[in-house]
Amino acid sequence: MNRQVLLYIWLFSVGSVFGQVSYSIPEEMSRGSLVGNIAHDLGLEIKRLISGKAKIYTRNGDQYIELNRERGVLLVKERIDREALCTETALCALHIQIILENPMEFYTVTVQITDINDNAPTFEKSEMKFKISESASTGAKFDLERAVDLDVGINDLQKYELRPSDNFVLKLHSNTNGRKSVEMVLQKPLDREKQEQVSLILTAVDGGEPQMSGTMQILITVLDANDNAPVFTQQTYKATVTENSPKGTVIATVTASDADQGSNNKITYSITNTLDNVRKLFHINEEKGEVSLTESIDFEMSRNFQINLRATDDGGLTDSCKLIVDVLDVNDNKPEINIMSKSTVISEDAKVSTVVTMINTEDLDSGDNGNVKCFISENVPFILKSSTSNFYSLVTDSDLDRERASEYNITVTCSDEGVPSLSSSVILTLQISDVNDNAPVFERTSYEAYIVENNTPGLSIFTVKATDTDWNQNARVSYILEDSSINGVPVSSYVSVSADSGIISAMCTFDYEQIKDFQFHVKAQDGGSPPLSSNVTVKIMILDQNDNPPQVLYPVQTGGSLVAEMVPRSADVGYLVTKVVAVDVDSGQNAWLSYKLQKATNRAMFEVGLQNGEIRTIRQVTDKDAVKQRLTVIVEDNGQPSRSATVIVNVAVADSFPEVLTEFTDYTHDKEYNDNLTFYLVLALAVVSFLFITCLVVIISVKIYRWRQSRILYHSNLPVIPYYPPRYSDTLGTGTLPHVYNYEVCRTTDSRKSDCKFGRAFSPNVLIMDPSSTGTMQRIQSEKSILDEPDSPLEVRS
Repeated sequence: MNRQVLLYIWLFSVGSVFGQVSYSIPEEMSRGSLVGNIAHDLGLEIKRLISGKAKIYTRNGDQYIELNRERGVLLVKERIDREALCTETALCALHIQIILENPMEFYTVTVQITDINDNAPTFEKSEMKFKISESASTGAKFDLERAVDLDVGINDLQKYELRPSDNFVLKLHSNTNGRKSVEMVLQKPLDREKQEQVSLILTAVDGGEPQMSGTMQILITVLDANDNAPVFTQQTYKATVTENSPKGTVIATVTASDADQGSNNKITYSITNTLDNVRKLFHINEEKGEVSLTESIDFEMSRNFQINLRATDDGGLTDSCKLIVDVLDVNDNKPEINIMSKSTVISEDAKVSTVVTMINTEDLDSGDNGNVKCFISENVPFILKSSTSNFYSLVTDSDLDRERASEYNITVTCSDEGVPSLSSSVILTLQISDVNDNAPVFERTSYEAYIVENNTPGLSIFTVKATDTDWNQNARVSYILEDSSINGVPVSSYVSVSADSGIISAMCTFDYEQIKDFQFHVKAQDGGSPPLSSNVTVKIMILDQNDNPPQVLYPVQTGGSLVAEMVPRSADVGYLVTKVVAVDVDSGQNAWLSYKLQKATNRAMFEVGLQNGEIRTIRQVTDKDAVKQRLTVIVEDNGQPSRSATVIVNVAVADSFPEVLTEFTDYTHDKEYNDNLTFYLVLALAVVSFLFITCLVVIISVKIYRWRQSRILYHSNLPVIPYYPPRYSDTLGTGTLPHVYNYEVCRTTDSRKSDCKFGRAFSPNVLIMDPSSTGTMQRIQSEKSILDEPDSPLEVRS
């Protein structure tokens, strides 16, 4: 029990005392339950309550609270029902007065009655009934009875639940008075054939502890929908009728049946002919299906009729059949339509009042039955003009546009003035020929395309597209690259456009570092005469590739002098030694650089900032650390694949400049000695290579020269005389010479020198001589004498 005590006391000069105290208790407390210690709360003694004959006074006389004078407390006298006490208000309180005598004292006590969840939500009706057609559309709404909960606050009605929820869902609406109305929404169509009765349970739930609820049953009767169409007993009926039969003559009776019940079984018959005059000549009884005449029939015009009939039930389902009526001849006529001259094609730029077709009408009847008037269908840019009786001209009434309508089917109907009126009609088909009055239109007002640098020339970038609403040749679009220049270079050096397909191709390899974007104009021109055209702006964006390695700006790598950064031995951890500065001419992530320590004399002594390239000490410098420290830093970009550059940083760990100078001077001399040694080794290798190549060239040249000399002699036109030397006696007395020698005399064509060569004995020799030379025979004789001498030289030159 929660209890609040508010005490107010007023003192007056006459001695009366007024006070006020407030308590809060829940409803439904049992009799005798303590409300509050009124004596303590008002600061009164028990004997004062007794001597003052303390009593309780209420305005309406209801005694829910009583006073126990001996204990000085207020007790529950009767069960308190907050809903019965305060029906409409959320705040409920009992106002009582305590009066004491001798002296007179007056106190006001307010007892707040708080709500407990002692009332479940209730519906006024235990069930609701609905009749819903199985053809009800999804989303149909049905209002439901609202539940009532006498409790307030959280104990009041909080939500509704509907089970099962296969076909319906609940939707709540908040009213201005704070109450919520509920409706049932159809979310899945009903099917009477599957379930004729649907039973649902609507549950209203409050928010109290424990939670309480009330239910109402919803009974839904699913009404039958019209799901069976009428069916004719025959698909084709036949009948005969005499021309000029009286009106109302029954020609035939058609019958259809429907499997549905009730109103869905009621069938209505009708004629569905629209393009002919059947509906004017025949009538069908909507209920009985009797087809009868309504007008006279002309045998000369129509010897038979086909009546299209429809049977429709009240639900809108239909079936159709046809009735073939053969007309027995009686003298009768209706108008005839003759086309005197007509055009099947007209240009869309034809002027207004251009004549398209000439029509003549004729009716064999006389009087009014022979007077014929013609008219055309509506919503066409043509009108029918009558020049003289029975002659009509079909002329244009407004401007034509082939792109809006390329063909017209114009129905010309001619009717006489007879009673009943007879009529006939003809359909004129007119083609509209095209004029080049529409320029090509691009799909976009401008284009943007992207291409990655270092592309292959001839690569297709993208395609521009334009359409022309004209026809045939007038709609054939060609694409032309308009002349312009980019940085002084013709745009045709950068891109080309396919005249037929509009494919834009690259003519060169683009370099993002040289040009990042450019734009040009493409013209679309149709094939009309004269041609029409339009142009569009195309912007090409060059995308960067990682084709440039990082460039180190600092420290500068010099060839001769040695630059070193000095670090004092007293340097603390994190001491900034230097900073490697590098740039990358690429863009985007290809230009994001990271720095890493690749090699170091003492890797545990230095670190490089990954992003900023700062070289700092990672521990305290000691005396044991070498003065000379050599760091190799690699700089990598973020491209794919990444490119890198390395830089060597020399660091001197010393406190004074002379110490650094001594150490690095020795280092410089050593370096110079190594550099000189390398230079001499390279020079020696170059000399040897040069000599080898020179010898090889000389040998090849000599071989080629000799080969060319032999070829020149072989191809000369000089006569050749073979000569076979005789066998001579051996000087040693062996009889004949045991060896055969190859003796050759050669004369060059461009020199006066001749060579005589004597080779090894291997086969019979052939001696070739030049008979045109002077002294040839003398040389032969001398050569024979030489062969006879055993001590003659092996080679003779003359």
